[in-house]
Amino acid sequence: MQKILVIQTAFIGDVVLSTALAEKLYKYYPGADIDYLVRKGNESLLENNPAIKEVLIWDKKQHKKKNLFAVLKKIRAKKYDAVINVQRYFSTGFLTAFSGATQKIGFDKNPLSFLFSKKVSHIFDTVHPRHEVERNNDLIRDFTDDAFIKPVLYPSEKDNALIKQYENGPFVTMTPSSVWFTKKYPVEKWVELINNFNPGLKIYLLGGIDNINECGMICTMAANKNVEVLAGKLSFLQSAALMKKANMNYVNDSAPLHFTSAVNAPVTAIFCSTVPAFGYTPLSDISFIVETPEPLACRPCGLHGWKACPQKHFRCAYGISIHQVLNPVAHAI
Repeated sequence: MQKILVIQTAFIGDVVLSTALAEKLYKYYPGADIDYLVRKGNESLLENNPAIKEVLIWDKKQHKKKNLFAVLKKIRAKKYDAVINVQRYFSTGFLTAFSGATQKIGFDKNPLSFLFSKKVSHIFDTVHPRHEVERNNDLIRDFTDDAFIKPVLYPSEKDNALIKQYENGPFVTMTPSSVWFTKKYPVEKWVELINNFNPGLKIYLLGGIDNINECGMICTMAANKNVEVLAGKLSFLQSAALMKKANMNYVNDSAPLHFTSAVNAPVTAIFCSTVPAFGYTPLSDISFIVETPEPLACRPCGLHGWKACPQKHFRCAYGISIHQVLNPVAHAI
């Protein structure tokens, strides 16, 4: 194969996990042009990646359908040997089915999978769980292998140089936000966690522009003032570079968890409404998973989470003690 396109136009964490495909394809086809299609806003995640030649961008927020056809036109012009669709939705199925590629590969849950040349089962099995990276690898297993390869992000020398200003002594990062409310450890719990740290340990609060207010509120509420809000100040890759240098990174079941996996950074992942058996667990050498010890009939309440707890009590989050969350840091500091 000389030209390969990987389609992953979902959220940030999904793109990060899919980079494991780029790593393996590059290993097996080092001379091939490996391109990626992502939604606008996620393209910077793939900067500096030696496996990827070109990143195509689909703007899904403005003129979505018009831009979809423009992307299809570009895909068809590239004459790919293989299009590998990591998503299970109609729009990417449309791009795959009419890509003109010799091989059109995707998951059987895609509504247009009947038009693919190969469709692969995508199974969530909480009894015999598999990581999402393994499920994605099933798409290319026939022409690569079964070996597990981790996702990788590539912060630049400039990114690493920029974050050196924050490396004055031991520090931890906390990323308290998530798109889904029921995936988020509560604000007051983050405050309590911060207040239980030695004041001599620096704490950085990470996130995007949309998370500045939430991080600012946590910082203001905390009695421990050795806290700095970096939300909105660092790019994706700069955040990943800082996480790699941290003594510990605290995250929800969200995209920053996968940042740590992609740079092999120490991580404590807090699972509230979702469960590790879904297959989105950390892959770092030093990693800890924290969840409520209480068996809850309502947990998990969904794959992605909700805007509010359906049962009104949110015990899957409030049932996680600060001791549980603090314990892993003893291994890292």
